[in-house]
Amino acid sequence: MNDAILKVSTHGHIGIVELNKPPHNFFDQTLIATLADAWEKFEADKNIRAIVLCANGKSFCAGADFSEKSTMNKKRSIKQTNPLYLEALRLYACTKPVIAAIEGAAIGGGLGVALTADFRISCPEARFAANFNRLGFHPGFGLSFTLVHLIGKQNAAKLFYTGARIDGTSALSLGLLDELVPQSDVRARAMALAEEIAVSSPRAVQATRQTLRGDFLDRVRLAVVRESEVQAVQMTTADLEEGVNAAKERRNPNFEG
Repeated sequence: MNDAILKVSTHGHIGIVELNKPPHNFFDQTLIATLADAWEKFEADKNIRAIVLCANGKSFCAGADFSEKSTMNKKRSIKQTNPLYLEALRLYACTKPVIAAIEGAAIGGGLGVALTADFRISCPEARFAANFNRLGFHPGFGLSFTLVHLIGKQNAAKLFYTGARIDGTSALSLGLLDELVPQSDVRARAMALAEEIAVSSPRAVQATRQTLRGDFLDRVRLAVVRESEVQAVQMTTADLEEGVNAAKERRNPNFEG
């Protein structure tokens, strides 16, 4: 396990995974793959009955770092599914309940990471945004399905189209979060929920979860294929460059299509 970017531990029947790229925990393919590796190890460990995902830093996860030139203008065939999203599918494939403890911002793909969890515990100070369109490209990380699935098409469309950043209170009202607690209590409450789940029969919980999720994984898989196709074109455009520059300069973008 790469301790430089991830911290992994256990507490009783709970597996704990902490993103460790402060202050904003920007991800790349390596981080998502390492996170998936950790979850798969917990998947194989019969002692682990639930997983808590948290983060070290100001942000829970701010998605991809578009200040890095390597993140922008990556040429990829429209027939090739984004390799990072293929790693993300491994997170969605986890059969054990996951609770995300969100103490800071979950932005863009970072919101996608938060939505790989079954439950989200957060605080009023946290911020959430699906800001892809504001940056100049199509949503990714499966959010075109998972966000709609969670909060409904109308609410998801508004967040996508505007790129609006909302606080924890608004996120709770939309159904994006399950519980809102003081920032200092977020991790403790996530652990408490995991421990409550761990009291139940692990076989029964996993079977019930499978029933409730139905074809969830198949639909995420279809979503990331569509997302990858569109992004393969849009990630090399002038609109993307303008969107990223506007975000850096804290101004409205001037897209020309």
